[in-house]
Amino acid sequence: MMTQYLFIILGSLSVVLAIWRFTTVLIRYVRTVTSLNNDTQRYFAIGNEKWAFFKKNFQYAPIFSKRHNREFQLSSAINVGTLPTRLQLVFLMAYFATNVAFCVITIDYSGPFRTVAALVRNRSGYLAVVNMVPLFVFAGRNNPLIKLLGISFDTFNLLHRWLGRIVVLESLVHTMAFLVSSASASGWSAAFSKMFAVPYMLWGFIATVAFVIIGIQASSIFRHAYYETFKVIHIMMAIASIIGLWYHLDLKHLPQIKYLYAVVALWGFDRAARFLRMAYHNFGSGGTKTLVEALPGGACRVTVTMARPWAFKPGQHAYLYMPSVSLWQSHPFTVAWSEEADRPDGEKLPMNRHDALASQKTTYSFVIRGRTGFTGDLYAKASAAVGGRMVTRCLVEGPYTGGHQMHSYGTVMLFAGGVGITQAVPHVRDLVAAYNNGTAAVRKIVLVWVIQTPEHLEWIRPWMTEILAMEKRREVLRIMLFVSRPRSHKEIHSPSSTVQMFPGRPNIDTLIGIEMENQVGTLGVSVCGPGALSDEVRRSVRNKQYHGNVEFHEEAFSW
Repeated sequence: MMTQYLFIILGSLSVVLAIWRFTTVLIRYVRTVTSLNNDTQRYFAIGNEKWAFFKKNFQYAPIFSKRHNREFQLSSAINVGTLPTRLQLVFLMAYFATNVAFCVITIDYSGPFRTVAALVRNRSGYLAVVNMVPLFVFAGRNNPLIKLLGISFDTFNLLHRWLGRIVVLESLVHTMAFLVSSASASGWSAAFSKMFAVPYMLWGFIATVAFVIIGIQASSIFRHAYYETFKVIHIMMAIASIIGLWYHLDLKHLPQIKYLYAVVALWGFDRAARFLRMAYHNFGSGGTKTLVEALPGGACRVTVTMARPWAFKPGQHAYLYMPSVSLWQSHPFTVAWSEEADRPDGEKLPMNRHDALASQKTTYSFVIRGRTGFTGDLYAKASAAVGGRMVTRCLVEGPYTGGHQMHSYGTVMLFAGGVGITQAVPHVRDLVAAYNNGTAAVRKIVLVWVIQTPEHLEWIRPWMTEILAMEKRREVLRIMLFVSRPRSHKEIHSPSSTVQMFPGRPNIDTLIGIEMENQVGTLGVSVCGPGALSDEVRRSVRNKQYHGNVEFHEEAFSW
C-alpha cells in the first residue's frame, strides 16, 4: 500500500509539472507570435505583481539570501558542494518526510520489540528498492522526463544524489533493524553469524556495503577531488549493489524484485541508447576527425568533424570520448559552434560541385578550459604538439537537451563568465538570425562577458567575427566585455559603440536596470559561468521582479 502511495505522489507531481511545462510553452509561443510585428511589446513588458512575488520568493530563490551555485570551497582541493533552491529544498524535505512516515506510521510500538523491528525492517527495505527506480531514471543521460517536464539535467542530477542518500539510509535502517532484532534474542555474535551464514542475508549485506561505499565516495569532497576515480568506483559499486540486491530478493522469493527488473531495464535502456546514439553519429562516412588547438589562457578549442550531423540548437551539450587522452571515460561540454566546413586535417574539398556536396562535413566546436584530470591532460598534449595543434580521434555522444530557446523575449541579456561564453555564443547567432528573418520577438540583445585577460578573446574570435558580420547585427546586438585582471589599461579599448570593453567587473544591478528603463517586451536573462557570477545575476533578477516582466535562466552542470 505504501508503495502505491509513493508512486501516486510522484505521479501527481509529474502531472503538475507536465501541466506547468505545457502552460509555459504555450505562453511563450503566443508571446512570440503576437510580438513578431510589434516593436514595443508593451503588454509583455509589464509584470504581474502576484507572479513577480512567486518568482522572487520561490521560483528563483536560493535557500537563504543569495548563495546557490557558488560552491563551498574549504580549500583549493576540498569542495563541499552547492545549495539547492527553495523549491528544490521543499521537494527534497517533503519526499524525505514521506519516506520516514511510510517507515514508522501505523506501527503499534507497545507491541513486542522484535515485531516492531520486523515492521521497520520490511518497510525500509521495501522503500529502498522502490526508490531505486526514480534513482536510476534521474541518473540517465537519456532521461525522458527532461524534455517532458522541461527540467534541466542539472536539477535531475541533484535529485539523483539526494535520492541516493535516501536509499543508503533506508538500506542501513533495513540492515540494522534485522541485526538489533536478532541480537535482542541471541546476542550480537549470533546475529552477525546468521547474516554471514545465510546466503540471501549475505547478499543483502553485500548490497548494503556497496550502498554505503557509494554514499561515502559520492560526497562532494571526494567527487570533485578525484572525479575520474569517483566515476569508476561509482559504476562498480552500483553494479555490486544490484547484483547483491538481486540475489537477496531472488533467493528469498520476495515480490520487490519486480522493481529491480525495472531498474535493470532502465539502466540497460540508457546504456543501449547512449551506444546507439554515439555509433550513429560517429561511425561510417569516414568516421569522426578532431582538431585540438591550444589557446591562450589554458584552454583548448576542439573541432569535431562528424560522420553524421544533427540539427544543432543553442544550449546543447555532448559527451566527448578521446581514447588518446582518457581511454574510455567521457566528459560533458557545451557545443559552442556548428557549421559546414572543411575537414580539420586540412583535406581539400573536391572542385566538382557534385563531389563537393557529397563530401560536405558538419563540424561542432567546443572550448575546454584545462584544469585537472582529462581537461588538464588534453591541454598539455595540445600545447606539446607542433604549432599547438593536433589531430586525433574523438567520439561524440550527443546531443543532449536543447537548452531554453529565447525567441519569445523582446529583450535578451546573456551573461557569461570565462568559458561560460560557449553557452551564450550559439544563442547570439540564433537570435540575430531570427531577428533578420522576422521569426522571433527579440528586438534587443545584450551580451555581457566577464574574462580575466584580453587574450581569452581568442577562444571565440573566429565565431564572433562571423556574428559581427551578420546582416542587421548593429540594429539588435550590443556586446560588453569586462576584463577583471588587465595587465594595463592600454589593453582596454572599445572597437565600436556596439562592442565595448571595460576594466574590472560589471555591476549587474546597474546593467539590468539600464535595459529595463527602455525594456521591449519580456526581458529574458540567462547566465552561464562561475557560481559567484550566477548567484549575483540571480539576486539582481529577483530584486527587479516588481520593475517589469523579467524571467531568469541559469545554465549549470553541478557534478
